[in-house]
Amino acid sequence: MVTSSTELVSADHAEFACICECQSIDRDAVVELHRGFFSDQPSLPSKYFYDQSGSELFDEICELDEYYPTRTEASIMGACVDAMVEAIGPAGRLIEYGSGSSLKTRLLLEHMHADVTYVPVDISGDYLEQVAEKLRLEFPRRRIAPIAADFTRPFQLPSSRARQARDVVYFPGSTIGNFGPAFAASLLSQMRNQVGTGGGLLIGFDLQKDPAVLEAAYDDRRGITALFNLNLLRHLNRVAGGDFDLKGYRHIALYNDRDHRIEMHLESCHEQSVTLAGRTRTLSKSERILTELSHKYTIDGFTEMAAASGWQREQIWTDTNEYFAVGMFRS
Repeated sequence: MVTSSTELVSADHAEFACICECQSIDRDAVVELHRGFFSDQPSLPSKYFYDQSGSELFDEICELDEYYPTRTEASIMGACVDAMVEAIGPAGRLIEYGSGSSLKTRLLLEHMHADVTYVPVDISGDYLEQVAEKLRLEFPRRRIAPIAADFTRPFQLPSSRARQARDVVYFPGSTIGNFGPAFAASLLSQMRNQVGTGGGLLIGFDLQKDPAVLEAAYDDRRGITALFNLNLLRHLNRVAGGDFDLKGYRHIALYNDRDHRIEMHLESCHEQSVTLAGRTRTLSKSERILTELSHKYTIDGFTEMAAASGWQREQIWTDTNEYFAVGMFRS
């Protein structure tokens, strides 16, 4: 049985306290999981992809032949880094949302002034600290100040050593596309509020293209993306009291042409009951759990969305195939 959203939100505090005490998620996360998984269309937050194993699997995905976004964005940055650094200007803090391995950021750090404080923000704290230590060795003159946090919620920034310098959010990888239009706009507004008037945003976003290219990128021949998708269930088993049987699901990736987005699902191979964060539901055979959205944009469409959140476009860089774009915006 699927419990109604009203019942979920009004669950008593004692139940939440018990769940949160036994697991490593907070009350807000329990509400979020219940609202998604126990809805008519079950879904799970894509942020739970990124524990240590998930972050490492994503690094493998970025090396796949089919997965064009990482290498395409890296090629754009390699060709245009001087123009990007000039557009960024004398940043006091470079704040990277969802930093992961910070591979593309290294190129920026090599070219930016020494006083910049690099603030990588990622939900996977252990992995984040490993990456930060490597960066400190590579860039001993840079201040590296990692923050383990869910960047979709407000978080406190460290102090800056630079005076009279603006803050710049760096959001590569088209991660913005993982959110629906309303939430993406809200997140852009949060970034704008964080950096204030005159702040900057350097952001990568994926462009609309042949659906066959898109579907191959999210369903590779080696099955790494499938492992990445299933790891979300393993992570939730550990941190949210889940009892998902990973052998009972298969990876699905398809392009939704109407909404211009890739959808990733986990499809139930048979009827099964699942407990998550203290509640249980039954999944029928072939019922799908939505795990990720990846919206694809036009340059003008993305510019309009950014403008509605207080960002004005300064410059756009793209590759020769126009598969991907990196944009500089000012608040």
